[in-house]
Amino acid sequence: MAVVRHIFVSASGEVLPRWREAFPKAVGRRFGEAVSPDSGFVVVWWRLPAGKGVESIADVRTTLAADVPIIVLSDMPGDDEAEACFAAAVRGYGNTHSVPALLKQIADVVAQGGLWIGESLMQRLLRGVAQIPPPAPIAQPAVWDELLTEREREVAQVVAAGASNKEIARELGITERTVKAHVGAVLDKLGVRDRLQLALVVNGHRRN
Repeated sequence: MAVVRHIFVSASGEVLPRWREAFPKAVGRRFGEAVSPDSGFVVVWWRLPAGKGVESIADVRTTLAADVPIIVLSDMPGDDEAEACFAAAVRGYGNTHSVPALLKQIADVVAQGGLWIGESLMQRLLRGVAQIPPPAPIAQPAVWDELLTEREREVAQVVAAGASNKEIARELGITERTVKAHVGAVLDKLGVRDRLQLALVVNGHRRN
């Protein structure tokens, strides 16, 4: 397996302690310094500078190969800013002060070719998907629900409506840990990668 190198770009060039804990060999760069990697698979973490925001992403793009993923870290994350970042072709968006375990999770998703959207923006997208009328049946109806247990069907339907794990736990009277287990099982059984794809299946926009 290829070694992943992590480069954190910020105004100071400092690698924060929690970043170092997540990635012990991470290196720091200041804005304007060359970031181009010499070899291996590299993930660039870009801490949005105060006052410049999303426009700064274009600065680092000029020094990187097109396939180098950029993950944006924001001191004050918000959905509108996240959408602007993804419009600039970043692969992940999160809080500057995320715990090391979450930083590792973000990196794993991005390294596997996925996008890390974050829970708040994901819920916004799911709610939007839930409002789109499903297409007219073109063959046999979707049978996604036949692959799941009764409880898993309940969880899948609430996820597709845009609920968070905490909201699902409260609605179904189960723990958040149990919700996570059910969601994981549902994703595996239906062969989908994330909650957005699950919502598309449940709401009838993708045929199994």
